[in-house]
Amino acid sequence: MKNKGLFFILMVINALVLAACGSDNSGQSGSTESSGKSDQKWTEVQEKKELVVGTSGTLYPASFYPEDSDKLTGYDVEIMREIADRLGMEVKFEEYGVDGLLSAIKSGRVDMVINDMEVTEERKKQFAFSDPYKYSYSTMIVREDGLSGIEKLEDLEGKVAGGGATTVFAEISRHFGAEVKTYGNVTNDVYLRDVENGRTDLIINDYYLQSLALKALPEIEVTLHPDLKFHPTNSAIVMPKEADTLKQKVNETLKEMREDGTLTKISKEFFGGKDASKKPDEEIREIEGLDL
Repeated sequence: MKNKGLFFILMVINALVLAACGSDNSGQSGSTESSGKSDQKWTEVQEKKELVVGTSGTLYPASFYPEDSDKLTGYDVEIMREIADRLGMEVKFEEYGVDGLLSAIKSGRVDMVINDMEVTEERKKQFAFSDPYKYSYSTMIVREDGLSGIEKLEDLEGKVAGGGATTVFAEISRHFGAEVKTYGNVTNDVYLRDVENGRTDLIINDYYLQSLALKALPEIEVTLHPDLKFHPTNSAIVMPKEADTLKQKVNETLKEMREDGTLTKISKEFFGGKDASKKPDEEIREIEGLDL
């Protein structure tokens, strides 16, 4: 059995390159080959009637084990269960540390990944992403006493940030001059207590995840920075680059779930009544000079 956790994400993988040459007939053959490859993953999952999905199981409230329970749940998990059900398939979750999730797609161990994965232009070159199922932005956990000496993002110079080694949040920290202390697949109390006791100064992560982590552990003397909201984000399901038909089926299902209110219902269940499936109204700072 596992406890609730706050964990972080980022990703890398390879792209499919098709070459066409010669006559019109060659071009048609290349088009047929491309179509076949784009349908291959969909055909594969249809035949086995099962979606194998990578997730961490430690990211509260997206993918986690409730206290005293051995059943995986969370916003992302329940969205994926609903998608699989509407596609007439079973779903099997495979758990990996955040830095291993995308490698699992590359190796073919999973068909897709759902774990609050942020969509970036660089990653879109290497993966297929569904339409977003969650919209958010980044915030910062700091000590209650003095806000860890941070008034603005530029004050991260010389500070120590806790996080995963290959996450967007780590990149933001480094961009502003912070040192990043990395962790394995640990639960959120480890991160928060390190900020409280001064081993680290801050944690940058998703607004919804950090808000709920603080609510779950009110005894730890840390807080969300009241003035810093930055880096608007979209989270989506990640698939192999060439899985066009699978992506289409997933997007069609997500659209149905958005229109019939299912995404809103699941979000409010896991995000304290808030609808993370819709874009926030707040003014969010874009970070310039950082290619994510």
